[in-house]
Order: sequence, then structure tokens, then C-alpha cells
Amino acid sequence: MLNGLNHITIAVSDLDVAFEFYVSLLGMTPHAKWKQGAYLSAGELWLCLSLDASRPSGDYSHIAFDIAEKDFPLMRETLNQAGVKQWKQNRSEGDSLYVLDPDGHKLEIHVGSLQSRLRSLREEPYEGLQLFD
Repeated sequence: MLNGLNHITIAVSDLDVAFEFYVSLLGMTPHAKWKQGAYLSAGELWLCLSLDASRPSGDYSHIAFDIAEKDFPLMRETLNQAGVKQWKQNRSEGDSLYVLDPDGHKLEIHVGSLQSRLRSLREEPYEGLQLFD
């Protein structure tokens, strides 16, 4: 039985550039950095940056990070001022900013939770929706 998410590893082509993006722009906490990688955290999430050939997904797969509603406007402004590219406009419940990291990995900065998403689905169900609660 799985207990939850342990960590996420992202391949990055330039460790210093990726480290600066995730720490200085996104505000992650650095814990360790070495020639081939780095360990960062955001809340309980452990993120590993691994120096390797980066091949970002071309599909909808992405990593969504949680942010408090009160912090969202400053994050949006910070990322916009830094010229971070967006890959999608938000059409779902809760504020979201869909951005690309320096290697083109798709990220989402999201205000909300599973519970807020399920509440919104009860109000405006997706086609063929089944709820299991």
C-alpha cells in the first residue's frame, strides 16, 4: 500500500540555472547541492534536480505546486517580471499559473486542493464524471 508521494526528480541540463529558478523564483528551500544534482523542498515535497539530458514531456503531464491564495499574486508578478514562459491559461477551479522551467518542464502553481476541485466538479461536472465518495 502506498503512503503518498516520496519525491520528484527532474532532469535538468544546467544545474545552476535550474537551482536558481527553483530556489530564487519559486522559493523552494535548498538542502544539498553537488556536481550532478540538488535536493530542494517545498512544504513536505522533496524535489531532486538531476543533471542529465532533459526531455520534457510534450503532453499534458505536469507538476502542480501548492500556493496560498494570499501569496499567489506576488508569485504571478515575480514570474511574469522574470519573463518565465506560460504554457497554458487556467480554465479550472482555483487560481493557477502554468509555467515552464528553464528546461521546458511543465509546472503549475495552484491555489486549491483536491477537496475544492471535487466541490467544483459537483457544481460543473466533467463529461462522464464518476465520483467515489
